[in-house]
Amino acid sequence: MVDADQTFVIVGGGLAGAKAAETLRSEGFTGRVILIGDERDHPYERPPLSKGYLQGKEERDSVFVHEPAWYASHDIELHLGQTVTAIDRAARTVRLGDATLIRYDKLLLATGAEPRRLDIPGTHLAGVHHLRRLAHAERLKHVLASLGRDNGHLVIAGAGWIGLEIAAAAREYGAEVTVVEPEDTPLHSVLGPEIGQIFTELHSDHGVRFHFGARLTEITGHDGMVLAALTDDGEEHPAHDVLAAIGAAPRTALAESAGLDLVDREHGGGIAVDAALRTSDPDIFAAGDVAGLQHPLYGRSLRVEHWANALNGGPAAARAMLGQEVTYDRVPYFFSDQYDLGLEYSGWAPPGSYDQVVIRGDAGKREFIAFWLKDGQVLAGMNVNVWDVTDPIQQLIRTGARPGTERLSDPTVPLADLLEE
Repeated sequence: MVDADQTFVIVGGGLAGAKAAETLRSEGFTGRVILIGDERDHPYERPPLSKGYLQGKEERDSVFVHEPAWYASHDIELHLGQTVTAIDRAARTVRLGDATLIRYDKLLLATGAEPRRLDIPGTHLAGVHHLRRLAHAERLKHVLASLGRDNGHLVIAGAGWIGLEIAAAAREYGAEVTVVEPEDTPLHSVLGPEIGQIFTELHSDHGVRFHFGARLTEITGHDGMVLAALTDDGEEHPAHDVLAAIGAAPRTALAESAGLDLVDREHGGGIAVDAALRTSDPDIFAAGDVAGLQHPLYGRSLRVEHWANALNGGPAAARAMLGQEVTYDRVPYFFSDQYDLGLEYSGWAPPGSYDQVVIRGDAGKREFIAFWLKDGQVLAGMNVNVWDVTDPIQQLIRTGARPGTERLSDPTVPLADLLEE
C-alpha cells in the first residue's frame, strides 16, 4: 500500500473521476485525494442528459454519482469550477486557473470530451444547441417543452446516438423533428447500413423526418433567433432551434501541452495509455472518454466514449495508481433507449471490419439480437428489446467464437450452448 502522506490528484469531475476517487478510498488509500472539476456541479453521469432527465422522467438530483456530503465524509478534497491550465511533470504539480499549484504523487486525467462544433454561418444564434453538460440538458429540456407546446421545429445535425436520443425526446414532447445526416442511414459508423435502416424506420414511425446524404451549410435567423437550416443540396428546412450532434473530441490539450503521447485521430485520438491506463509518464494515468487505450483484446488503440468505459475505467486506473496489477480489457459496451426500444451493444465492429450481419429473432418486431461477423468470428452483438444476454454475447466476442450462422441465428439454441462449441 502506498504511503499515507502521498497525494493523488484527479483532473476531471465526471463519472470516471468520481469512481476513481471512490475506489482509492475503498482500496484503503489513506493519503490525500484531490478531485478537480471545471463545472460547479458535483460529478454526475451523462446518460440521463439525453435520456431520462431530458425527457422529464428523472429528477435533477438523480444524475449525481454521489450525494454532495459523500465527498467530505470520505475526505475527498473538491475543487469545483476550477480549470487545470498546466501540468509540470518535473515538479509534479498542476496549475489551476487561479494560479494555485497542487503537488501530486500520482495524477489521473479524466478530462472527457467536448462536442464538435458546426463550422458554418449562423452558429452564433440563440437557438443553436449542443449537449454535453448538465447545463446544456437543463436548457434543452426547456427548449423541447416549448417546441412541443408551440408545434415548433427542431433540426438535428447528425444521426448518431445523441442525435437519435434527442430526436426521440423531442417527439415525446410533441416537437417537429428533422434529422440531417451525411450518410445513408443513422448510426452508420457504429452499426453500418444493415441495422441502421431499422432505426430509420423506428424514428420515421414516430414522425421524425430524415434528410440523408446532406450536411448543414448555414443557419439563418432574424433578431438573433433561428428561422431555417440550409443543406448543401440546396434544401431549406424550417427551424426554431438547431442541435449539433456531430460527435465529440477528446479533451487532450492539457496532456499535449505536458508532452504526453497522444493517439492520432485516425485511430480514435485521445491520450495514449497502455493496458494499465498508464500514459507515457509512469506517474500519470488517463481514463474515460479521453483515454486512447492500447486494447489487449483488439491489439490496437481504441477510444470508447460510453458510460460503461467511465464507470469501469476510473476504478481500474485508481487500482493501477495504487500499484496493483491491472489489465483493462473489457469488451466495449453501451446502451440506448429510444421510444419503446431499448438496446445493449457489445464489441467493436465499424463498417469495413465485418463481412456479415446475422439476425437472431424478429427484426420486424424490433425484438432481436444482431451479430457482426468476420470470417465467421463474432466481433459484436446488439440485443434489441431482448434482455439478460449481455454476458454470453460478450463471451462469444472475447473467446473469438465461430458458432456458425445457422445456430447463431436460431433463437431456440441457447447462447450458452454456442460457447461450448
